[in-house]
Amino acid sequence: MIILFIKLILAHFIGDFLLQPQKWVTHKETYKHKSKYLYFHVLVHFAALLIVLQFNFKYGLGFLIIVVSHYIIDLIKLKLNTKSNARLLFGLDQLAHFIIIAIVVSIYKPYALNINSLYNPKFLLLITSILGVTVVSTIIMKIVISKWYFKEDNSNLSLQNAGAFIGILERLFVFVLIISHHWEGIGFLIAAKSVLRFSDLSKAKDRKLTEYILIGTLLSFGLAVLIGIIYEYLFTLMS
Repeated sequence: MIILFIKLILAHFIGDFLLQPQKWVTHKETYKHKSKYLYFHVLVHFAALLIVLQFNFKYGLGFLIIVVSHYIIDLIKLKLNTKSNARLLFGLDQLAHFIIIAIVVSIYKPYALNINSLYNPKFLLLITSILGVTVVSTIIMKIVISKWYFKEDNSNLSLQNAGAFIGILERLFVFVLIISHHWEGIGFLIAAKSVLRFSDLSKAKDRKLTEYILIGTLLSFGLAVLIGIIYEYLFTLMS
């Protein structure tokens, strides 16, 4: 089942990303269903499926489902696409393709899903920890460092909510490094962030910005490390 799923995902990556030039994408967005590249794109997917599955026609029904659904999904995306919803449609488009692939895999290799596995203590611990290093930590940090908030940080030159997203990503990296027992990687992350923030620190008129950044960084990494250690301890107890 896993091998078939990987092969179908590989064919999808080849067709949707590797062998789809920007010229095709632009032409499709302009001419919709009249674009010749829409049909070239579908043919590329079909060829990728044939090659990856080694021309094994026992998957003929799967070929048909994936190719036809890909055309329909892409056509719907092209019809609904606007500048304001492009990112949302891209995500939904890829999700729809993956769902179709999962359905095709289930036709040949039925899944043995057990809903009770979602209530496995280790799985619940993992989900709780991930929420802890993302949503919960973001709110905690916002509450703590709001005490030192000053107007200079609210710059129009900064991307909207970029700081929050960067914090979430860095804590996820730290958490993964801890549970995979690669603590040395955390030092690399801290060093990389320090280099990237050097220009901000050097432009500060006084120590306020430097202290503000250090508090935020140490608090962010500290929360991730704390949650990672708690996860490791509880996971060991459950083993």
